[in-house]
Amino acid sequence: MSPTTTSRTLPHTILGIVLLAFMLFPVYWMVNVSLQGGSTAASSTFLPTDVTFDGYRTAIEDQTGNLLTSIVVALGAVAVSLAIATPAAYAVSRFRLRGLGVFLFALLLAQMIPGIVIANSLYTLFNDLGLLNSYAGLVLANATHGIPFAILIMSAFMRSIPPALTEAARVDGASHFRAFWSIIVPVSKNSLITAGLFCFLFAWSDFMFGLTLTTGADIKPVTLGIYDYLQGNVQSWGPVMATAVLSSIPAIVLLVLAQRYIAAGAMGGAVK
Repeated sequence: MSPTTTSRTLPHTILGIVLLAFMLFPVYWMVNVSLQGGSTAASSTFLPTDVTFDGYRTAIEDQTGNLLTSIVVALGAVAVSLAIATPAAYAVSRFRLRGLGVFLFALLLAQMIPGIVIANSLYTLFNDLGLLNSYAGLVLANATHGIPFAILIMSAFMRSIPPALTEAARVDGASHFRAFWSIIVPVSKNSLITAGLFCFLFAWSDFMFGLTLTTGADIKPVTLGIYDYLQGNVQSWGPVMATAVLSSIPAIVLLVLAQRYIAAGAMGGAVK
């Protein structure tokens, strides 16, 4: 690389580092305060000079059940969302359906509806069906957020798959379902992982459905557990931030493991 090129890219590199540090500072501060035990928001130091894991011990004792609830709800929402969205995306991408444009427009509108509106609407319905304070209720509620997004993501990917693949299977006697299951689903792996990951993140970070559709302590996602810590006058931020760190780990791990699939799925992928 020539000196001229280096002199041109160096300011951009410095700017990128500064912006990255600015964006990651809240994450650092979350970890920093979680290691300072009984510190309040005002008394926390920039560096954890007296490291303690008391906040994590308290968080694990109080929030383990809530973390497991969030994992069950998030995985259930992913399963329901993909089970419904995958065949729907295939139909949208392959068949000339009447009113398809209206359907896609409705999906876009569904993404714009505030969560509190959906939660209030579901409360009355779930109360009549006996789904309040249940895993099934939270799974179905979070799936309403993930299904439209998953259909849009996967249908865009499936349109890039050559129709010749399914046509060859149809000539060999395969049904539409067999062609979909044996050809489209394996080829669409990247978009499935992408959609599933975002559905997981939607459900994992949900607060509104958990607050509206649960009223007891038996079934409570971790977002409500953090909210319980924040009620009233918080004297110690260690357990609060420790819970936030623990609840961030699954999302971070999934994003790291699936980043290459996300990039391929977002770009539409390619068929070899």
